Amino acid sequence: MAGPNAPELLTRPDGTPIRVLAVDDENSLTELLSMAMRYEGWEPTTAATGSDAVRAARDTNPDAIVLDMMLPDFDGLEVMRRVRAEQPDVPVIFLTAKDAVNDRIVGLTAGGDDYVTKPFSVEELMARLRSLLRRSGATSKRSESELIVGDLVLDEDSHEVTRGGDEIHLTATEFELLRYLMRNPKRVLSKAQILDRVWNYDFGGQANVVELYISYLRKKIDAGHEPMIHTMRGAGYVLKPA
Repeated sequence: MAGPNAPELLTRPDGTPIRVLAVDDENSLTELLSMAMRYEGWEPTTAATGSDAVRAARDTNPDAIVLDMMLPDFDGLEVMRRVRAEQPDVPVIFLTAKDAVNDRIVGLTAGGDDYVTKPFSVEELMARLRSLLRRSGATSKRSESELIVGDLVLDEDSHEVTRGGDEIHLTATEFELLRYLMRNPKRVLSKAQILDRVWNYDFGGQANVVELYISYLRKKIDAGHEPMIHTMRGAGYVLKPA
């Protein structure tokens, strides 16, 4: 049971425990993560190889995956590719031993939702997991509500997004970013505001993650249409009806 200083208990919409798959070939690390997750009231599953991770994901249908980039058989990107072939919406946090921006961006570009560079604090990782689970919709049922800006429609209950009637598939992070923009139409939002609202923590000044996800949204939202997402140089971003 969580203590008095523990974060609020997160559960699945039906009240059952959150399921998280932790994948790393360091047994001591996965044991530590499992202990932290059980403290949260979650059900952890661990795997030490890519092939074990794919099987475990198929067996447990996790709500989130903590995934090491480097594994004995094949890398974390391949694990994510195989898992998402069957579970396309499962959120992924990458663990990487490299302290290079390029390595972290590779994971995000491939579809990861977040990353943590080793060595890291368990508290930081758990905070990021809680944030990711909330924005993925894994933890609670949402009230039926549609946000509409021009011909862009976002359903907060079903997580469906359409523009001009055409369905647009977004990752959990892209969805949360678009929702924030659509809740503040015609309002310029700074990178700092977006980081605080969408990622729920300070990215240590690495605001390039905002630029990266804005570019993802533009490719999906504005492709073939008059642009709705605009950059206000030196100020931030704004969503306006086309």
